Amino acid sequence: MRMVEMTKSMIENEHICCALGAKQYEKAVNEKKQWLRDRMNEGLVFTRLDERAKVFIEYLPAEMAWVPIHAPNYMYINCLWVSGRYKNNGYAKQLLSDCKKDAMNRGMDGIVHIVGQKKYPYLSDKQFFEHMGFEAVDCADPYFQLVALKWNEQAVIPSFIKKVNTLSDHVGISVYYTAQCPFAVGIIDDLRNIAERKNVSFKTYRITTKEEAQNSPTIWTTFGLFYNGVFITHEIISPNKFEKLLTNLLEEDSK
Repeated sequence: MRMVEMTKSMIENEHICCALGAKQYEKAVNEKKQWLRDRMNEGLVFTRLDERAKVFIEYLPAEMAWVPIHAPNYMYINCLWVSGRYKNNGYAKQLLSDCKKDAMNRGMDGIVHIVGQKKYPYLSDKQFFEHMGFEAVDCADPYFQLVALKWNEQAVIPSFIKKVNTLSDHVGISVYYTAQCPFAVGIIDDLRNIAERKNVSFKTYRITTKEEAQNSPTIWTTFGLFYNGVFITHEIISPNKFEKLLTNLLEEDSK
């Protein structure tokens, strides 16, 4: 099976892997497609397996990345995803190798990516990237790590610009998110309804520019959930899981 590098003209009628078969996310998928088209003007590459499968990589120059990192002349991987029956077939290695070749051809010094200290939903497997030669170069509470693959030893060591902030003036639930993932956009209304049923304030902050993202209070800007100003999770949480989480948080407050 071959890999296909998507172009702006292809995106309109081709699938982009995210939220395959989920009709409730159709609007969110279209917003993701527009986000991709806009980023392609800034050097983003989106390559996927030529199948209806969640097998793809999405990357762009780190200076243009929607995350708070300092990594001049590096390539930043937004997402590398291989799921289901397509795992353990070498696709992740192939996609990463293609990214490295592209970065080297552009005269870059390395590649950076955000992972978790251990396995977390929506974050890449740290062990895979370590196996591929990446090394941890910075960390941010509570569990984020920045890993880098360098081929120019004189290059700058990448770092996080900001750590996760505490939002001292926020009460209730605050969610920061972007259109980078259809699930993040598509789940907001469900979470808001649950919070309203429990009489908990629910505010969302949609990040719409690179500058906002690079100065955001959360590391993984695709989705960041805070409660009373304290960071809780980056996970694009399901309604059932969110309801249980909120119940526990309210019980803790009542003690």
